[in-house]
Amino acid sequence: MTLAGKVAIVTGGAMGIGYAIAETLAAQGASIVVADLKGAVEAAARLNAKGCKATDVTVDVSREGDAARMAEAALATFGGIDILVNNAAIYSTLTLKPFEELTVADWRQILDVNVIGQFLCCKAVLPAFKERQAGRIINISSGVAFKGNPGMLHYVASKGAIVSMTRTLATELGDYGILVNSVAPGFTLSDGVHANATLAAAVSPFSVRGRALKRDMVPADVVGAVSFFAGPQAAFITGQTLVVDGGAYYH
Repeated sequence: MTLAGKVAIVTGGAMGIGYAIAETLAAQGASIVVADLKGAVEAAARLNAKGCKATDVTVDVSREGDAARMAEAALATFGGIDILVNNAAIYSTLTLKPFEELTVADWRQILDVNVIGQFLCCKAVLPAFKERQAGRIINISSGVAFKGNPGMLHYVASKGAIVSMTRTLATELGDYGILVNSVAPGFTLSDGVHANATLAAAVSPFSVRGRALKRDMVPADVVGAVSFFAGPQAAFITGQTLVVDGGAYYH
């Protein structure tokens, strides 16, 4: 129970990688705020049914008021915030396109959620972290930021921005005892990806062939890295990005 007494917000926590992270942190003793655009109520209920402490908040992370309300819900329910896992992002609904076919609207939708959303969530929890002079921010990036996968330029750019944002936040927030790190998963067969058969069929075989470990990646493969950054063993690590992809990219 290495996270006993801690309070963790997990955005995009209702399904897939987000729910796997929430479930793991809860099993380690953390109280969980499941924050998602849909499904948060049901996900929190599943955690509570297992004997964990969880609450739900329905949020659009690209809206500043929603992000602030998320932090307020954590404080009102559990009395504090110790960990923010910035997992919410648009990916599984993407249609692969050559860059010249992408529109400004495509870019703005991705950047609003994947980048601005993480910025707003960090900003929302900052007062609570400053008050405690401690806190952990774990941003979910992606291995595509290092590999430059084709057909999703806007998504790749958004995840590269998260790596850079992680480094800058680590520098700015170190004086407050706040640690900021990033986990960059490879292509993961999450619930959302399973629902997009075209995307799964296009990317999964290519991803497996490029790995040292020749198998599909699942949400459970990501949670160990997030748990590490959230826990006591990572107390002197900040500004880092850990790629978790079965050996597709050596970072």
